[in-house]
Amino acid sequence: MKLYFGNSTTTITTILLFALLGFMGYTIWHRADIEFWGRRSLFLAFFGLLICCFATARDGLDKTIQCAIDGSCAPGIFPLISFPNLIGCVGAALILIAGIATLFSKGQQTREIWFYVMSGGTLLKIVTLEIARVVL
Repeated sequence: MKLYFGNSTTTITTILLFALLGFMGYTIWHRADIEFWGRRSLFLAFFGLLICCFATARDGLDKTIQCAIDGSCAPGIFPLISFPNLIGCVGAALILIAGIATLFSKGQQTREIWFYVMSGGTLLKIVTLEIARVVL
């Protein structure tokens, strides 16, 4: 429980993660009723970015980078070159590509597909990082 509710940053991150997963699940479950996929994608991108900021603070990625640059502090929970950080970058690339592609998509069906790509990247990041946190 301390991993997810140990302090205010971990608690907020956990609550936001559940809210994001709920939003993605609700959207996919009610996909036939959705008319504006661009709005959903925009919300997913910005809300996901907010959660990324909290998760980065929670896991100490800023400290890991600072430690790699000048060694002036202890690193965060993941090394700079590690599987969770690599998968996080791949997921972020998927989200970024899908977000930009959504801006230039003309039809709702194409925007829906990009929403699923963005959701897949988000889910990949969440699952990988949370499993890695539990294992460590």
